[in-house]
Amino acid sequence: MNEQEAKAFIEQLQKEGLLTEETRLIWEMILPERLKRMYDVLQKRTRYITVLTEAVDDPHNQAAVLRTAEAFGVQDVYVVAGKAPFQPNPLVTRHADKWLTLQQKPDIVTTIKELQAKGYQVYASYLGEGTLRLGDIDVSRPTALLFGNEHSGVSQEAIRAADATFMIPMYGFVQSFNISVAAALALYDVTERARQQAGERYHLSFQEKKELFEKWMWQTLNPRIRERLAKQLGRSV
Repeated sequence: MNEQEAKAFIEQLQKEGLLTEETRLIWEMILPERLKRMYDVLQKRTRYITVLTEAVDDPHNQAAVLRTAEAFGVQDVYVVAGKAPFQPNPLVTRHADKWLTLQQKPDIVTTIKELQAKGYQVYASYLGEGTLRLGDIDVSRPTALLFGNEHSGVSQEAIRAADATFMIPMYGFVQSFNISVAAALALYDVTERARQQAGERYHLSFQEKKELFEKWMWQTLNPRIRERLAKQLGRSV
C-alpha cells in the first residue's frame, strides 16, 4: 500500500465512521496495512452463527475450538467449564482468542436459555437416536452449535434444553470425532450455508463493527504504547 492508497483508505474509514476523532490517538499508531487487514476480516465477521462448549477439559481442544471459530469468522464463543479450568493452550490458539468475544458462563442450561432468548436456535452435538444430520440443520435462523465433553459428550440436561441435536455422518468403524475436528467440520458446513441463505443478516451491524474495530485496534497496540495511551485517554488498559 503506497502513501496515496493509505491516505485514501484512512479517509474511507473516516467516512464510514469506523475511525473517529475520539480514537485518532489509537489509529494513528497503527500502520494502514494493519488497519486494512482488520477491516477486511471485520466485513466477514458474524454473530449469526455462534459456538457453545460444555465441559471441554483438554486445553488443546479448548484452544482448537477457538482457533476454528475465529478462522470461520465466528465472533462469539460461549464457554461453560467442566472439571478443568478454561485455559486454552496458547501454542494452539496462535492468538486467535484475542480476536474473539469469549463469554464464560457458570451453567449450561441457563446459557442455552440465554441464547434462545437472544433468538438463537441451539443444536447440540449428539449421536443418539433421532438426531439430525449436519446438513439438515436449519440455518434460516441464527444458530448456536453446542459441543460437549471429550468423553461424555453433551449432558442430558443440555440436550433437553436444546432445540434439537445433530450428528456428523460417519462411514468407518470409528463412530466419533474428536471435538476439535467435529467443531471444524460443523462450522465449515453451517457457516457456508448460512452465509448464502441469510444474506445481510449474516453480517455484523454497523455499531457492532465499530465497537469491534475499536477493540481490535486497541489490543493490536504494543502493551507499552497501550499503557501510555490509556493514561492520556483516561481509560483502562
